[in-house]
Amino acid sequence: MKGQSNENAGHIDNPKASPTSNAEKDPDEWVTGDEPMTGAQASYLKTLSEEAKEPFDPSLTKADASRRIEELQEKTGRGQKS
Repeated sequence: MKGQSNENAGHIDNPKASPTSNAEKDPDEWVTGDEPMTGAQASYLKTLSEEAKEPFDPSLTKADASRRIEELQEKTGRGQKS
């Protein structure tokens, strides 16, 4: 804002300083967790579902899709750190 000093600028959270912080946040704490899953989530979840021979549910929320992705990654061995 005009006229304010940048004295507190160093105290503002910078999302680029911790780019994975949202990825580690519990889906239950997501502000948008009850919105429909994203296109990227749907695409990846469909692939995982096919590989795991599990049904794909296109009506999942963002939070539910995230949890389902984690479940299917464990089942298929995808997404595991080497």
